[in-house]
Amino acid sequence: MDDKRLLWASRRGMLELDLILIPFVEQAYPQLAPEDQRLYQDLLACEDQDIFTWLLRSVLPEEEDMRRIVDIILASRKP
Repeated sequence: MDDKRLLWASRRGMLELDLILIPFVEQAYPQLAPEDQRLYQDLLACEDQDIFTWLLRSVLPEEEDMRRIVDIILASRKP
């Protein structure tokens, strides 16, 4: 997925998600290994509400790969 499409797909229409995903895709995504970039793209196919609860840690994704990319996203937010 090219950069513009990825940025567009990361805009979820839910402000809370936009505030997490947009900075991630702009700052951390380019440095990810190709398999982790694929995981992020797979994450974007998930429902907004699921992504939101995963990023809040109120529910963990069932799939190990989704847990991995959620962990990467959350770790990228730490100073």
